[in-house]
Amino acid sequence: MTVLFRLLVWRTIAILFLLLAIIGIALPIMPTVPFLLVTAWAGGKGWPVLEQKLLAHPTYGPQIIVWREHRVVSRRTKVIAVAMMSGSSIMLVLSPVMLTVKLVVIGIMATVALWLCLRPEQAPVTEPSAQKEES
Repeated sequence: MTVLFRLLVWRTIAILFLLLAIIGIALPIMPTVPFLLVTAWAGGKGWPVLEQKLLAHPTYGPQIIVWREHRVVSRRTKVIAVAMMSGSSIMLVLSPVMLTVKLVVIGIMATVALWLCLRPEQAPVTEPSAQKEES
């Protein structure tokens, strides 16, 4: 794979997920931050300027940084995500979609919700090294 092609692939992924994140800002049923996490990841591989802009963003930058460093998801984010998935599940149950599709999609959302709820809510507290030496 040539360097140019690799760069094109990473930038395409970054643009696609950035567009999905922008849609998520406008539509309350669609998440924003997970798409920005993928955008920052792909940007780090092939578009460092975009990655730095995302990390410097006043609203989303801190969430991306804390996720990268500690895999932390705030309680507010968890509650919103689980509420949105629950609402989507209810709408799906009431829709005329095939039962198999309903069960698969709801199962996926339930798995994601469980995984999300098991993520830590705060970064671990580290003691300064000077305090450790005195103890």
